[in-house]
Amino acid sequence: MAQMSSSRPYLVRALYEWILENDCTPYVLVNAQYPQTSVPDAFVEAGQIVLNLSPNAIRHLEMDNDRITFDGRFGGVAQQVWVPAQAVMAIYARENGQGMVFEVEPAPVPPSDDPEADKSASVSSIKAEKAKRPSLKVVK
Repeated sequence: MAQMSSSRPYLVRALYEWILENDCTPYVLVNAQYPQTSVPDAFVEAGQIVLNLSPNAIRHLEMDNDRITFDGRFGGVAQQVWVPAQAVMAIYARENGQGMVFEVEPAPVPPSDDPEADKSASVSSIKAEKAKRPSLKVVK
């Protein structure tokens, strides 16, 4: 059986459209500690950040199978946000909490030249990742 790509980016895009079509505000909960995530640190709490993806709140939104990027203002300061698709923990409507929560995935481990070191690094990084996983808050 062929290895399929992650369904997360497809579901995020579909739910984003659904939330907008129902005149609600799309919010995403992001694991701010996931590698290559670029979000305003001052707004990160317990390793997580909630981002408003409403078209009137952000500019230049791009969502593809690898990442979500946009320009936003945080505390009056313009900043480009970069969120890998796997860092998205949930997408929901601000008004009623309807949406979807995703399973938290461990961050990928960069390969090294030593295969044995890769094995032990993978095991220890997975254990470390589980220990620092952000806890999801129930959104009402």
